[in-house]
Amino acid sequence: MARLVRLTTLARALVREHKRAWIAFNILYYGLILVFMGVAALNPGLQDELIRTTGESSTNGPLAMVDEAYINAKVLEAMALTFVVNLFVGSLAFMTLPSMIVPFLGILSGVYRASMWGLLFYPGHPDMRIVMIPHSLTLILEGQAYILVMLAAWLHGRSFLFPRSAGTDGHWHGYVKGLKQTGGIYFFVVLILLAAAVYEAIEVILMAPLMS
Repeated sequence: MARLVRLTTLARALVREHKRAWIAFNILYYGLILVFMGVAALNPGLQDELIRTTGESSTNGPLAMVDEAYINAKVLEAMALTFVVNLFVGSLAFMTLPSMIVPFLGILSGVYRASMWGLLFYPGHPDMRIVMIPHSLTLILEGQAYILVMLAAWLHGRSFLFPRSAGTDGHWHGYVKGLKQTGGIYFFVVLILLAAAVYEAIEVILMAPLMS
């Protein structure tokens, strides 16, 4: 319990200390979703193609196990798989690990994801009008987790390239401090992705059939 309190305190302190950057990433991420929803509205064929390819990748690719859990209404399995995929693939592999090699690269990955979300989830599409009513909260929750991952990528890159800005000397010490800051931020990332996975499984398996 004491450890959870320390982790919460550390994560809160990091976000509070870099509140301006966190707000900027919020504006960037959610703003890009809205902008690319506008692009989808003007190019419906683009959204149709993206919906088709996304559906194929979820049924035939590595995400097939997740898709199967949702189709077969396995709520707990869907929650667990959604959380694992979003944390280890969507966050760590897609955003954080690249930033460990090329500073700030995870920010570009986040920009790409937000743009794709805007194109895919434009609510004016016939397949999305009802879906987006409950799914909007999923986008907000998962989006907030990825925004925090972008913040972690920014903190790590800044600490590594400009160690004095992080209160340390030398690039190696800055790199290590950036890793510690990333770990601190990830405590919130894990909590938010866990909440998002629980809600998404309930939304897709239990709420969607009622709405349809």
